[in-house]
Amino acid sequence: MSLPDAQTRPALFLDRDGVLNEDPGYVHRWEDFRWIPGAREAVAAFNHAGWWVFVVTNQSGIGRGYYGEDDVVALHAKMSESLAEVGGRIDAFYYCPQHPDATVEAYRHPDPPDRKPNPGMILRALREWPVDVSRSIMVGDKDADMEAARRAGVRGLKFPSDNLMVFLEKELVPA
Repeated sequence: MSLPDAQTRPALFLDRDGVLNEDPGYVHRWEDFRWIPGAREAVAAFNHAGWWVFVVTNQSGIGRGYYGEDDVVALHAKMSESLAEVGGRIDAFYYCPQHPDATVEAYRHPDPPDRKPNPGMILRALREWPVDVSRSIMVGDKDADMEAARRAGVRGLKFPSDNLMVFLEKELVPA
């Protein structure tokens, strides 16, 4: 999806597991999904301030054969429904199923360009949407998230896993 005629605005890039939802490992079913406190409110607040909001998430569980891409797509659809309840939305979900040790051959890659710390998912969003990179933020809970942000030229903020809205309040400025 490309919106070349739209005015650029800042983007909030969010890792999924550990930032938007609790991360017990390989979350792929809605019944196992638990929002991080303040996550839905943060997404809605940035939407209302005029920011793009994107999810960029490594999903090696697909490559490891734990679940399929359709499971991730279905989970993201449920997340979208839940966000809509509070007036929030994710403008686009980007996920990387590839992994160097994938057991599913189709997803095995020695250094997947989309797998963080590589910046592929962020760079794809920057190509597909009119993003003001200089004002954009990547929020993640791992060093790989921060490295992906750095390589994409986006400011990275490492989230300590408490309340996402409280963590991001000082960053919330109108687009």
